[in-house]
Amino acid sequence: MTALVRDPIRLPARPGGRPPAAGAASLALRPVLDPPRRAARVIAVFPAALYLEMRGGLEPRVLAVVTSDAGRLPNAVVVVATRREQPFRSIREGGEAWVGDGWVEAGPLNVRIRRWWDPSPALGGMRPAALAKGVHTLEAELTAAGALTAAGLTGGGLAGHPDPVSLAGSCAAGDLAGAVEAAERIVGLGPGLTPSGDDILCGLLAALRLVGGAVRHGEPAVRLADWLGAAVTADAGTRTTALAATLLHCAAAGNAGAEVAAVLRCVAGREPPGAAVRRLLAVGHTSGADLAHGVLAGCRAALALADAADLPSRRVHA
Repeated sequence: MTALVRDPIRLPARPGGRPPAAGAASLALRPVLDPPRRAARVIAVFPAALYLEMRGGLEPRVLAVVTSDAGRLPNAVVVVATRREQPFRSIREGGEAWVGDGWVEAGPLNVRIRRWWDPSPALGGMRPAALAKGVHTLEAELTAAGALTAAGLTGGGLAGHPDPVSLAGSCAAGDLAGAVEAAERIVGLGPGLTPSGDDILCGLLAALRLVGGAVRHGEPAVRLADWLGAAVTADAGTRTTALAATLLHCAAAGNAGAEVAAVLRCVAGREPPGAAVRRLLAVGHTSGADLAHGVLAGCRAALALADAADLPSRRVHA
């Protein structure tokens, strides 16, 4: 992902408005930020994040504006301010907003997009043996963090629920029908702006598509991501929250939040795993553990499917 730095340029104020803040936007948001501006509404405000829902149009329908020290979702615009500076303190839920022409406006907040960052991490090429090593490393880090035991992942909003386990098993076995049935059962399952079932699915979809696209013989994992993504996004707008529906669409397209992307780079052997796993597990109340559950399931499935696809060629050369 593109590194973010503070922008020293003093941006001019829009006519009749306050001086704008500089923002760095996810490339996933180009479809809503590049066209002429259109109306939106504020659906949630927190000290470190502001969520806007566009009226009508295609996904992504929800845009997040976050502080520089907040978690970075794949649909985020990052502003040059920390949560201690309270950049969203004067914005009220339900208020009007505008998005487009390279701007985000909500109440007194005006953000001019000055940079873009890529929510689809480049993992390079991997052989199944390298992926197996990466999966083992991820399992070891999750175990060290107390998030993985012999009985499976601990924590998360669906701990002990059978469907996430069934979903992971079906994906690893290449059982498309079983995977789709289990996935559809957990869409929207759990409380909060991003229900636990959707967080699991986001981690799973991103891992299947990105790791499957990087590993040799990973095509079955990518095809599985295609089918699962189509199934869970088909009616997500009526089955879960607006934010979670947008995040499912992002994950289905291979767009991941910064914390998930860092863990996937660890699996690919491109950065040390310890700090990245801890940052992921620290996301939200249960979102981090749920995302970790999905990421691990997706990586294990990509490995199992790549091994199965590679078996005929190993037999030929045996």
